[in-house]
Amino acid sequence: MLQVNKPTSEINRDFAEADGSPSQTLTSYLDIIRRQFPTMVAIVSACVILALLYLFTAAPLFTSTASMVIDTRKVQLFQQQSVLGDIAVDSATVETQVEILKSENISLAVIRDLHLTEDPEFTGGGAGLLGAITGSISSLFSSSRAASEFELTRKALERFASNRTVKRLGLTYVMEIGFTSRDPQKAARIANAIADAYIVDQLEAKYQATRRASVWLQDRIKELRTQASAAQKAVVDFKIANNIVDSGGRLMNEQQLAEVNSQLIMAHAATAEAKARMDRINDILKQEIPDASVADALKNDTIVKLRGQYVDMASKESIWSMKYGADHLAAVNLRRQMAEIKKNIVDELKRIQESYKSDYDIAVTREEAIKSSLANVVSESQLTNQAQIQLRELESNAQSYQAMYDNFLQRYMESVQQQSFPITEARVISAATTPLVKSSPKSRIVLALALIGGLLLAFGVAMARELTDKVFRTTSQVEDVLGANCVAILPALTNSSQTGMAGRLVKGVDHPQPDLLRYVVEHPLSRFAEAVRSLKVAVDLNSIVRENRVLAVTSTLPNEGKSTLSTNLAQLIAHSGSKVILVDADLRNPSLSRALRPNASAGLIDLVAQKAELQELISTDPETGLSVLPAGSTSKLMHTNEILASKAMHAVVQLLRSQYDYVVLDMPPMAPVVDVRVTSSFVDSYIFVVEWGKTKTDVVKHNLRSAPEIQEKLLGVALNKADTRLLARYESYHGRYYYRKYYARYGYVE
Repeated sequence: MLQVNKPTSEINRDFAEADGSPSQTLTSYLDIIRRQFPTMVAIVSACVILALLYLFTAAPLFTSTASMVIDTRKVQLFQQQSVLGDIAVDSATVETQVEILKSENISLAVIRDLHLTEDPEFTGGGAGLLGAITGSISSLFSSSRAASEFELTRKALERFASNRTVKRLGLTYVMEIGFTSRDPQKAARIANAIADAYIVDQLEAKYQATRRASVWLQDRIKELRTQASAAQKAVVDFKIANNIVDSGGRLMNEQQLAEVNSQLIMAHAATAEAKARMDRINDILKQEIPDASVADALKNDTIVKLRGQYVDMASKESIWSMKYGADHLAAVNLRRQMAEIKKNIVDELKRIQESYKSDYDIAVTREEAIKSSLANVVSESQLTNQAQIQLRELESNAQSYQAMYDNFLQRYMESVQQQSFPITEARVISAATTPLVKSSPKSRIVLALALIGGLLLAFGVAMARELTDKVFRTTSQVEDVLGANCVAILPALTNSSQTGMAGRLVKGVDHPQPDLLRYVVEHPLSRFAEAVRSLKVAVDLNSIVRENRVLAVTSTLPNEGKSTLSTNLAQLIAHSGSKVILVDADLRNPSLSRALRPNASAGLIDLVAQKAELQELISTDPETGLSVLPAGSTSKLMHTNEILASKAMHAVVQLLRSQYDYVVLDMPPMAPVVDVRVTSSFVDSYIFVVEWGKTKTDVVKHNLRSAPEIQEKLLGVALNKADTRLLARYESYHGRYYYRKYYARYGYVE
């Protein structure tokens, strides 16, 4: 069979190669949007209307924000004073403080301070129309008893938590506290109250911790004082028991040993000096003429005086001996006196010698005594050193207990000071103020979200409608699903008394209305007539390949318009001058016969049974010359398929083929009955009618696949009852615009 609608040109091949490309995918999405545009507009409009209703009914909310910072410099300033050992502030610490701000302890403190359990905003229904509706519904299911204080508090706490926001600003130490309320002044008051409650909570926590630390320190200080006193008493007792005395930070034995040793050195030096003086005086006395050149002799007045006299006399004796001679009596007397003086000097030196000897003996005795004392001190020091080991251990314990006692005492004093001067690291850097502009609902954002959400929902619904729309609406669907050509798209006909148009087939009506059967004759310039002409062109083109004179029009289901199409096709061919006969071959439901020949009592059945002649049974349209052969009386027939498959039926078709240029057979639908399948032996081509937008694709596909003999002679598929307004969204080139524009001068009608 000639495939008249197959894409064989270069342009069609280019389109086929473009399938699956990004541009083709974009085009397919645009096609979906175009087809589902009214639905999408309706959904978007509904979303925008709902958003507007929400904006008009929702109560305005105001958000006030306070900023709080954790001052790290203050932490460092009081770090050494803290009894609790505060740690440096880091990210985890800040996040912990954020969670503390969100805690129920802070929230309950604000609720109690501001008496929020008495505020209808926190214990009543929501604001606006939605809140009123919600409150009314909840009141239906709640009991009539008054809520307890605990229930009011929990409800206020839940509402409070939902309206409060606490967050950290970036990586800083700043925390932002926000609260949303219907009253802008209330929002600012509550936000500041949260910050104040947090600071009070921190101060209270530190005060309690410091107080508990002070109590513990007091007990610990008492214990350490007792331990330190016991350790010091043990040191004193040990010193007394071991005769250990210290003075000036040193043990008495050590001081005595040092002093005795120093004395021994001095005594040894004094002994050596005395011995030297004694040896010197002994050497002087051994001289023939003693020379009193010793210190004591020089200091002795007697020796000095005697030496003076001796010198004077020696001078006189020398003068006199020179003047009077050595034997002069005066010289002899002078020498005698000089000898006497010399003797006196020697006696005086001996006396000094005795004194030096006495001093030497005393020094030796003293040195021996000091040596004996040193030996005693050394012996005692050795005993003391052995006890010193245990003494140091006792002193170390005493010092440790004393140091611990002093440290804890200092911390206790610091804790007492901190109780009177509490410090918190957090401070408010920006107090909450009354907001001038509402925070929600934000009109622009709500409308934008409604528009975007509506677009997404509309596109989703459009995609869902496309995916679930398992019906035929385009020629490409027919070609892709059935592998057959879509030879015509016939528009749905609307009933109009002004134009005299044919009425559309109504669901449940089993026969076409009479004015539909002559539509192509009464409205030759309509789009319906043009679609029937395209079907006639397909028939003529197919006749080039093979004989195409016996045409059978069928469908999948009843009421798809096959009888209307077959009649108008026959009317069109006959009106063009060809000799055409229209045969009602739907022996199960001869709706065409009831519409055209309601009073006919004989027809095709009688012709097949050879009970009547052809000329007796046919009727001719005087305007177009179309011959009509009704079905006849078929009410008592049970096996119509046997009649259509009989040799007599073949003979009738051959008779009609010999007398007419075209034989158009109005066949029954394929799904309910099997009559169509037995006619493939005498039918040249089948025209398959599918109702646009209604007949399911899987039903048509199943019937054609189960009838390969029909599919082999299938001329094409005609989409009937198409909505031209919607069709333009699926295939713009099939829209009404082109036909209306072209036939405008002729008074175009649909």
